[in-house]
Amino acid sequence: MIRQSNPNPNTAHIPENSNYDEALAKKLGADERGMKSFFFVVLTTGTNQTKDKEFINTSFQGHMANINRLVEEDKLIVAGPFGKNDDSFRGLFIFQNVASQADLETLLKTDPAIKNNLLNFKIYNWYGSAALPMYLPFSKNITK
Repeated sequence: MIRQSNPNPNTAHIPENSNYDEALAKKLGADERGMKSFFFVVLTTGTNQTKDKEFINTSFQGHMANINRLVEEDKLIVAGPFGKNDDSFRGLFIFQNVASQADLETLLKTDPAIKNNLLNFKIYNWYGSAALPMYLPFSKNITK
């Protein structure tokens, strides 16, 4: 429940949230709005147009292994493919706990599909709910 009354005139425009959990907000790195900065990565089709199925399969097996590693390292919190589209968008990543865009570029280049130019990437700063990483533990409970 959100209460609208607030006795401090300097914060009167910010409604109080009776469900606010200060410890959780701090653990997740949330600001006063419950938000934080992430890196949003759009994966696009790379320049390598090889038809070598074994090379492609090996690269994408490595891509999936790299995704799992980055999740375990608490850096990658969202990953998934796009459906067929006219923009050559292949998928997206959302990262946290990465110090800089340069550090993220280094991490992305550990992905065999990126290293082998089957995928390329564009990085964007994104401001979203600090609770976003909390969906990962639940996703393990709904996957057969």
